[in-house]
Amino acid sequence: MTRTRHTARPRSSRDAGESETRAERKNRTRQALLDATMELVADRTFASISLREVARGAGIVPTAFYRHFASMEDLGVTLVEDSMRVLRRTLREGRRDLAARQALPTAQNSLAILLRHVHENEAQFRFLVREQHGGIAEIRRAIDTELRLFSKELAIDLSRLPDLATWLPEDLEIAAELIVTIMLTAVADLLDNDHRGRGSERELVERTERQLVMVFLGMGRWRPRAE
Repeated sequence: MTRTRHTARPRSSRDAGESETRAERKNRTRQALLDATMELVADRTFASISLREVARGAGIVPTAFYRHFASMEDLGVTLVEDSMRVLRRTLREGRRDLAARQALPTAQNSLAILLRHVHENEAQFRFLVREQHGGIAEIRRAIDTELRLFSKELAIDLSRLPDLATWLPEDLEIAAELIVTIMLTAVADLLDNDHRGRGSERELVERTERQLVMVFLGMGRWRPRAE
C-alpha cells in the first residue's frame, strides 16, 4: 500500500501580508486615539473628556478602546511619555558636545530649540502645562517623572563641564532643576494668551535668558562643600 506523504502547507505571502496589515491597522487606530485626545484637550482638561468621546473621534466603538489602552489614565500617561520623549531627544541634540562649549551659550541654544519645538507642537505643550497640576494623579506623576529625567540628563551634561567637574551630583541636579524650571515657566508664559497681550516673544526670550545668566553667574560663585 502506498503511503500518502503529507507536508505542512507553507505560509503564503498573502497570510504574512494580512498579518502585517492587521498590525498596521492596530497602530493606526492607536495613533488615531492619541490624535483624537489631543484635539479634545486643546481647550479642555484631560479629566473633562470621556472614553466615549475619544473613541468617537478615532472612529471606533468604545469597547474597542481597550484593545489599545488599559484605561483613560493609561492613554494620558502615553501622551505624556510621547511628548516628553521627543522633547528630550530634541534638546539632547542641542546639547551635543557640551563640554566643548561655554555653559551659557549652550543654555541659550537649548532655550531656542525648546521654543521652536513649542511652536511646532503647541497642542502637546498645552497639554503638558495644563496637566502638570491637573486633576489626574497618574498624569501628574508621569509628567513629574519625565521632568526629573529631563533634569538628570541635564545634570549629567553639566558634570562634563571642566568648571563643574568637582560639583557633587546633588548640587548639579539642583542647578539643572533651576534651569528646567526657568525654561518651563517660559513655555507656560509663551502659551498663555493673556501673556501674549503683555509683551512680545522676543521680550519673553530676553527675560528668560537674563534669568539663565543669573543662574550661571551664581553657579560660578558656588563652592561645593566637602563630601
